Amino acid sequence: QVQLVESGGGSVQAGGSLRLSCAASGGIASIYLMGWYRQAPGKQREVVATIATGDSAYYADSVKGRFTISRDNAKNTVRLQMSSLKPEDTAVYYCIANGYWGQGTQVTVSS
Repeated sequence: QVQLVESGGGSVQAGGSLRLSCAASGGIASIYLMGWYRQAPGKQREVVATIATGDSAYYADSVKGRFTISRDNAKNTVRLQMSSLKPEDTAVYYCIANGYWGQGTQVTVSS
């Protein structure tokens, strides 16, 4: 059974940084797409960043220049380095890999 385990969420003041990590295990032989979505209270889940095999990355306009996604194919992990965080980045962040979802990790940015 595929499992995605996220870590690195927490609380930070505006302007600060956090790094999220996600490790996939349980039978994923080859992961084409990994990434991060987020869902803020009262809002729909939205894509934050994705990275495909070959390191082709996509970023939502709201995070371009502030967030960086990276992956380690050998370890089936994906990371999201978040800098210059804003209160509007507050949300539950979900890792995705080939259609599988993690349980989510809370990121809270205070002003």
